[in-house]
Amino acid sequence: MAKKTYQKKTIQNVLSRIKPYAPLVVLSLIMAAVTVALTLYFPLLTGNAIDYILEPGKVDFAEIRPILIKMGIIATITAVSQWIMNILNNRITYGVTRDIRDEAFKKIEILPLKYIDDNSYGDVVSRIIADVEQFADGLLMGFTQLFTGVLTIFGTLFFMFRENVTITLVVLIVTPLSLFTAAFIAKRTYSMFRLQTETRGEETAFIEEMIGNQKVVQAFGRETKSLETFDEINDRLGDVSMKATFFSSITNPSTRFINSLVYTSVGIVGAMSVIGGRLSVGQLSAFLSYANQYTKPFNEISGVVTELQNALACAARIFELIEEEPQTPEAENAVVLEDAKGSVTLENVAFSYVPDKKLIENLNLNVKHGQRIAIVGPTGCGKTTLINLLMRFYDVDNGSISVDGTDIRNMTRQSLRTSYGMVLQDTWLKSGTIRENIIMGKPDATDEEVIAAAKASHADSFIRRLPQGYDTYITEDGGSLSQGQKQLLCITRVMLCLPPMLILDEATSSIDTRTEIKIQNAFSKMMEGRTSFIIAHRLSTIRDADEILVMKDGYIIEQGKHDELIAKDGFYAELQRSAMRLS
Repeated sequence: MAKKTYQKKTIQNVLSRIKPYAPLVVLSLIMAAVTVALTLYFPLLTGNAIDYILEPGKVDFAEIRPILIKMGIIATITAVSQWIMNILNNRITYGVTRDIRDEAFKKIEILPLKYIDDNSYGDVVSRIIADVEQFADGLLMGFTQLFTGVLTIFGTLFFMFRENVTITLVVLIVTPLSLFTAAFIAKRTYSMFRLQTETRGEETAFIEEMIGNQKVVQAFGRETKSLETFDEINDRLGDVSMKATFFSSITNPSTRFINSLVYTSVGIVGAMSVIGGRLSVGQLSAFLSYANQYTKPFNEISGVVTELQNALACAARIFELIEEEPQTPEAENAVVLEDAKGSVTLENVAFSYVPDKKLIENLNLNVKHGQRIAIVGPTGCGKTTLINLLMRFYDVDNGSISVDGTDIRNMTRQSLRTSYGMVLQDTWLKSGTIRENIIMGKPDATDEEVIAAAKASHADSFIRRLPQGYDTYITEDGGSLSQGQKQLLCITRVMLCLPPMLILDEATSSIDTRTEIKIQNAFSKMMEGRTSFIIAHRLSTIRDADEILVMKDGYIIEQGKHDELIAKDGFYAELQRSAMRLS
C-alpha cells in the first residue's frame, strides 16, 4: 500500500473514532472561535487606547477608562472559554484513546492463536500502551492548537483587511514560504516516526523476553550477549529517534525565521504608512500585534503537523492490530455442548502451521466415552498440535473433529473448552491469591471444595505453609513458588472443576517422583468415567492407558495397549528401551 494511501486510511480510522464525540468537538470549536475572536478584538482596543495618548502629559483618561474595563472583561471571558476548550479537548482525546485501547484488547481476545504465536508479546504490549500514549499526545496537541491556529489565521486576515489592504497583501505574499517549509519537512518525518515506533516495539519485546527468561539467561551465561543485543537495538532506536527529532525540530525555527520576515515587512510598510499619514500609531500597533498573532499559529501548526506525523505513525500500528483478521466466527446455528459424554472422533484430519510444510495428514481416531488415550512420540511429531486441534485453538485444514457426534466447528468454543480440563507442562498463574488462582474455572466454589481439591492434588500441605495460606498473594509468574508447586496449583484447578474430558500434557513433569506417584493415584481416580488424553515423555506414566497412540511425523504409526505394542517390537518398544537406558 502506498504511503499516501496508508496515511489516508489511518486518518479515516482516527476520524471514525472521533465521530462519537462529535457534540464535544462542536462545542470545542465554538469555544475556540470565541477565544480567537476575543483575542483578535483585543489589539483593536489596545490600538484605540494608544491613539488617546496624544503626547507626554496629554492623555484622554475619560476615553481610555471604558476601554480598559472592556479589555478586562474580554480577557476574563477569553480565559474561561480557553479553559472550557482545554477540558473538552482532554475529554475527547482520552475518551478516544480509551476506546482504542478497549477495541485493541477486545480484538486480542478474538484473534486466532496463530497471531499470538507469530508476534512477540512485547510488541503487542508496546502497540496498546506506548503507541496509543504517543497517539494521545499528538491528538491532544492537534485539538488544542490546530483549531485555534487555523481560526486565528483567518481571523487576523479578516481584521487586517479591514484596517489596511496593502499591508495585508504584503503578509499574504510572504506566507506561502512558511507553508512550503512546514509541508516539505512534514513529508519526510512520517516514515522516520514510523520506523521509530517499530524499533521501540522491538526493544519492548526484547526487554519483556529477557525479564521473563532471566533465569535461563543467567543459567547459560548469556548476560553479555543479551546486553550486546539490547545495545544494538537501543542504538538503532537512538539513531532513528535522533533523525526523527532532528527533522521535526527544524520545522519550528525555519517557520519562525520566515514569520520574522512577515513581522519585519509589516513593520517597515506600516511605518512608511504612518509617516505618510495613511495609518495612525494605534493602528500600526494593532497591525504589528496581528502580524505576530498571524505568524504564531504557523509555528504552532508546524509543530502540530510534526507531532501528528508521530501520532499517525503510532495510530497506524495500533490500527494494524485492530484490523487483523479475527478467528473464524461461531457458526450461526452453533450448539452449546452440555453434559458432554466425551466420545471424540477424528476423521481424515490434516493440518499444518505453514501451508507448504505438512505436519498432520489423514489422521483418524475414534475415542469412546471414558477411555484413556495416551499419545507418545518424538519431539515435533504433532502431539501438542493434536491437543490444539481438540481444543479448537486452531481449526483443521481438512477433515473433521467431532465430540458426541457433533463437529466442533458447529459448537461454541466456550462450551467446547469448558468441557475440557487441561494441565500443561507450562504453568499459567495470574496475579492474585492462591484461592483466586484455583477457583478460576469455578468462581462459585466453596472453601471446602477448594481445600478438598488441594488435598486431592497434594497441594494443601505446601499452601498451608505459605504466609497467609490460601489468601497468600502471588504474582503472575508464581513469585517464589517452585515450578512443581505452580504445577500442583494448576492440577488443583482441574481437580476442582472435574470436567467430562481431560487433557494432561506432561502434567507431572516438574514434580518429584514421590509426589508424582501420589498425583498419578489422584489422576487415576479423577479419570474414572472421563475421556482423557495423556501426553507424556515418561513412558511409565502411560502404561495403564486404554489405548496408546504412537505418533511420528504427523501420523499414528502404532496403536494399541502397552503390552501389545511391546510385543510388536516396533517404534514404541524402541522408545521404551531408550527410556530405560536413560533412567
